[in-house]
Formats: sequence, C-alpha cells, structure tokens
Amino acid sequence: MVPMSATANKRLRSNPPCQGPESGVSGIFNERILLLVFESVEWDLHMLCLTASLNRKLRAIAERILWHKLCVYRAPRMLETLANGAPNGRINGGWRAMAKLLFYCCGCESTRNFRISKPLPGHFVKAARFSKTSGRSFLTKMCRGDLLYVSDPCEHPMDDNEDDLGIFRGVFRGFMNSTTRACLIRRQVELEERMRCPYCGARVWSMTKARLVPKSAARRLGSHDRGLEYFVCVNGHMHGTCWLVPLSDDDDDDEEESDDGPDRVVDDKYDERTLMEGSTSSKAEEACADDPLIDCLRIPRHSFDGGAC
Repeated sequence: MVPMSATANKRLRSNPPCQGPESGVSGIFNERILLLVFESVEWDLHMLCLTASLNRKLRAIAERILWHKLCVYRAPRMLETLANGAPNGRINGGWRAMAKLLFYCCGCESTRNFRISKPLPGHFVKAARFSKTSGRSFLTKMCRGDLLYVSDPCEHPMDDNEDDLGIFRGVFRGFMNSTTRACLIRRQVELEERMRCPYCGARVWSMTKARLVPKSAARRLGSHDRGLEYFVCVNGHMHGTCWLVPLSDDDDDDEEESDDGPDRVVDDKYDERTLMEGSTSSKAEEACADDPLIDCLRIPRHSFDGGAC
C-alpha cells in the first residue's frame, strides 16, 4: 500500500503551478479591464505612469494601447489633426513620446547659442495649451504650408538680474513630408552632435543654426529678437527656450489680438488651441529628475541610435 504522504505529494505535483502575477492570467493584464479602469479615472497620467512601471508586461500594454488612449482622451482634436493622413494613424516617435510631450516640460541647459546661469530640471506640468495658430509664427514664409502645434511657454523664474525663462515644445504633422524638413536637407544642415530630443531620443537640428527662426516667433513668445532658440528632431518634435520680456499692463493683450486677428478661436472649442488639464495630484508640480513617474517616461537607451533623416 502506498503511504498516504506519498499519495498527497503526488496529487500536489499533478496540479498546475500557482499562477503568479507574471503569468498573464491575472485580471490586471486584461486589456479591457485596464481600459475600463483608466476610463473611470479619466486617464490620470500619474496612475498610468505607475501602472507602466510595475513590470514588463504592463509596460508593453502601455506602449501598445494606453499611451495612445491617454493622448486621444486629453487632446482629441489635436491628435485627430496630427494623425490625419498618417499611415494607420501612427505618430512619428511613438505614443509614449507624444504623451511625454503633452505633459512634460523638458527643462533646459546652456547651449552654444543660448546661455543660462543654471540648468533647470524637467517636470510634469499641470496644464498645457497647444496652438497651431502659434505654430505658424515659428515657420518661415516658405514653410507656412506645414502644420505645427506649439505650446505656451512654461515660465521659470531665474536670478534677480535675469528675465524669466520660457520653455516651450511642439510637434509637426507629417514631418517626413514637410517643407521644413525638405528645407533642412536642401540646406545640408548638420544634425547636432551631442543633443537628442528629450521626448523620443532622436537626433535634432538647431533651427538657429539653420537660420529658420522667423522674427514672428519672438513676437509670439513675448521675447527679444534672437532671445530664443529651438530644435526640431527627425521625428518632428520641437523644443526650445526663450527669455520672456516683462510686459506692462497696457501691452498685455495688444499683440495677441494683432497676431491672431478676428479668426482667433477660443480655447473651449479645441480648434486652434487644445487645453489639457493634468493630474489633480500635487506631485505634478513637485516631480524631479529621480521621480519614478518621470522614470517611466525616460527614453530607452536604444532610442538614441534611432531616427534616420
């Protein structure tokens, strides 16, 4: 007769092993459940970052589905315009890079053409407004057929003897077929050696070096002529910095009216401008470079070799 203990051991061994969290059976890996969860919390950015940071499977689901859904939920008209005509509705640089561009100020360090007294770290922003009307101010006359969304500058106080620093960002629609890219290539503008796009990791062109910074860009930002610099990566992401000239009360609204004219569209119609409210969490403005939420949006090391022009 077989001992009872041996029979019990055999029965235990015949059962399938316990399904752990990495097995894929758990409900947290069910894409439909995840979509319902994030819809219920209105696609909270910080919750998505924390979820994508848990393990590789959740990060993969975020890369394939969740970042895309977040962007479309928070900026529907803008993303509809950017995806219009794109193959399979895909965005150059990927949806995680787009989410980062929408909600993250990349900070600033000194460059060859723009010097600051101290480097500024990147951080999440509570709200951002992107405008294709403003984007036209960053395009030379020959490139006005391109479509570019540009954010209002994120304002950063500097030392007492300096103006406030503005950090702005933007994105082209269909950059691979744009006149701006064709102009950069025709002029044989070299890509920057040490700088990479803070959103997708691709190489960048200096628009200052290319002499493609129109004077209207400084007027739109409220900056000195030549008091700004910006870069465009091979995927069409733009980031830049400027010195913000203090405005008097009399000048506060005059230039906005003269630039946009009677065709300026108000924010709540989401046509020319898109307003995205960030997470209600207070961490949005307290995030620093080693925050795990920002770590979730860090650029993979292999991305620095990508982006052919």
